[in-house]
Amino acid sequence: MYLYELPTTGAIAFSDFCIDQSIDKKYTHYIPQATQARANLRAALKDCKRTDHGGKDYLRLVKLLEEYLPFLVGIIACVAHDEIGLTATPSFSWRTTLSANIFNTSPRVSFPGLYAEFTFSLLTYAFALSNLARSTVASLGNYEQDRHIPESDRKAKDDQLNVAVAFLCRASGIFTYISDTLLPDWETDREGGPTGFNKPPEFSREMNIALAKMAIADAQSLAIRKLLSKSAYDSNITPGPPLPKSHPAPALIAKLHLECQTIYSSARSLAVTSSNPSSGTSTTSTHFSLTLSPSPGSMEPTPNLLSYLSAEAVFQSALSRKWLGVDAGENGGSKRSGEAVGFLAWARKSLEDLKGSSGMKGLGIGKFANEEKGDKWKVKGRVSETLGNIVVFYNYYKRSMTLCTSNLSPTTRITSQDTHWSTCCHSKAILTTNTSIWTRHSTSYPTPNLCRSPWRTARTPCRRLNAWHVCRRRFILLDGFMYVIGGSE
Repeated sequence: MYLYELPTTGAIAFSDFCIDQSIDKKYTHYIPQATQARANLRAALKDCKRTDHGGKDYLRLVKLLEEYLPFLVGIIACVAHDEIGLTATPSFSWRTTLSANIFNTSPRVSFPGLYAEFTFSLLTYAFALSNLARSTVASLGNYEQDRHIPESDRKAKDDQLNVAVAFLCRASGIFTYISDTLLPDWETDREGGPTGFNKPPEFSREMNIALAKMAIADAQSLAIRKLLSKSAYDSNITPGPPLPKSHPAPALIAKLHLECQTIYSSARSLAVTSSNPSSGTSTTSTHFSLTLSPSPGSMEPTPNLLSYLSAEAVFQSALSRKWLGVDAGENGGSKRSGEAVGFLAWARKSLEDLKGSSGMKGLGIGKFANEEKGDKWKVKGRVSETLGNIVVFYNYYKRSMTLCTSNLSPTTRITSQDTHWSTCCHSKAILTTNTSIWTRHSTSYPTPNLCRSPWRTARTPCRRLNAWHVCRRRFILLDGFMYVIGGSE
């Protein structure tokens, strides 16, 4: 899951610009209480900034935000009904942690109006919930692979996964509320909204929708892990095929991973489009006052977020292919072993490419991942573990994909319906039948009557044939087996 960098904020007192205009002055004592709640939140954010990730108390931060937000919502409502007056337009300074910048430091920007404060407070609330879910999952470890864990403890940790899923769903709901309700209300507010100005990614509807999608995809990946918890525990001693009885349908798991891959890809597309095209250009408006001049690219989304979304999309796609291959191997028998091997080889190739690419840096980490020295190795272990599991299934189904070469002699008459020809590498003609693969050094079409055609069986070209399939991805499916076809390009 993505690790958010939490923003920090400057000090401010609501009594400096709020005046109680109610008849009985019933809001006077609430204004200093709101200031105290915000001061507590600011102190907690400062502590999180100075503390290593393992010692950060996200739960305390969530509670402080839940204490402060009702005060802020109440002040906004009272201002709208003229029960609290504003002597001047307040200005709130926050660090924009979703912005890309040259020096990898979040710029501090001042934003006018109560809606800006409300937006950043809700964003911080969603960030804290996501990080809390991440730390909850990290504390569980790989419990389903512990052979000696009691059943009661395993179920208790399954419940903790449900708690993390609930945190992520709440975060997704907050991001959705910001994009669908809060930002449109701010644009129509009588104080004026951020429309037409140099906005950071936090004030983009597309970015908030992307973050909502990412939180949902993270939650679904945790739900898949919980769904596989029992079967993973049952297969600890003998991992790989055949699957235990407690294992859910592989086709269902493949569909869930495919949906995760679709959501991650969609989120990345939205995050890319959220960049401000006028970023870095000057404006005569003083609606936004920059207290720290950011770099020209500071209004672009951070590349670590984009890298995370790309890597997760590739990872989930590889997992979907893995389970599609397992479904073919487990439910299709030896007739679909070739199909299983093809999907598993595809999944293995995707993960190997991911492991060696720069996108590996974004998988499972956040903007300040250098604070977590062990994250890099955890991510590598995650991909390596999945690769090892794929290899176990791949080797098993490859052994099941036996090509019988003794049931057909070179003098057997075969009709054209039973054959399929192609020209493979090294100018070999490939003839595929229901029982074997035949080759000859020729590029001519095989005749239906093979009595006078010098066809022969050969094991070595069959191995070349499999390699040709892996690198060129050209194949035919015949009688449940997957064979490569296609000549030179």
